[in-house]
Amino acid sequence: MRRLPLAAVLVVFLPLAVSASGAKEAAKAPAAPPAPPNITAAMAKGGCKAFAALVAASPDARSTFQSAGDGGVTAFCPSDDAVRSFMPRYKNLTADGKASLLLFHAVPVYYSQRSLKSNNGVMNTLATDGSANNFNFTVQNEGEQVTIKTDASDHAARLKSTVYDKDPIAIYALDTVLEPVELFEPAESPAPAPAPAPVADAPKAPKKRRHRPAADAPGPAAAADDTSPADQKKNSKKSASPAAPCLRWLAALPVAVAVAAALA
Repeated sequence: MRRLPLAAVLVVFLPLAVSASGAKEAAKAPAAPPAPPNITAAMAKGGCKAFAALVAASPDARSTFQSAGDGGVTAFCPSDDAVRSFMPRYKNLTADGKASLLLFHAVPVYYSQRSLKSNNGVMNTLATDGSANNFNFTVQNEGEQVTIKTDASDHAARLKSTVYDKDPIAIYALDTVLEPVELFEPAESPAPAPAPAPVADAPKAPKKRRHRPAADAPGPAAAADDTSPADQKKNSKKSASPAAPCLRWLAALPVAVAVAAALA
């Protein structure tokens, strides 16, 4: 049997061995994570085309939104109807004001819908720049409904739907545009409720008249009082006549005693 030279064997089998080991190393290496989605494209696909167009038209807002997606971001995009009705006020803002308004619609933290419902309170936004420009809003939950309140609006924005939710990016649709108090006048405080009017007293029932009992028939004493003055004089003479002689005797007794003493 004819033997192959060693060099020929190495030429044939060495490339096969190298390619096999390279395939194993490629299989062991972890796959590169997928690139984060384009935030404005995701907004437009989820029903926020008007807001996505505003972000794309602002260089500062577009670059900040996209770079924030690498570390985690939660964006809130108003619906097309909400943006359309807000456009007259948006056009009156400066370029910096427009960028701040757009960045006010995102926070630099990824919040799933479940975690968003459990994180009530004040949140900083991508527009927050130190203490001079707070640009924050308040997240509140009413049952299953998530709302966002700002000091420049007298009503809260409501979450309508989830546009995109995959770590590290979450996008939620709102029913209105968020208005930062740094760009718009603060909402007026509700007027206190007027004091209740005093309750009028109920009309009093008329007093019942008491019926006086009929006068009793006059008794003997009353009958005596009803006699005429002439009759009363006659009666007094009659009652005084028996005692009159006694009174005369008593009056004469001292005189008789004095006469008798003088004669003696």
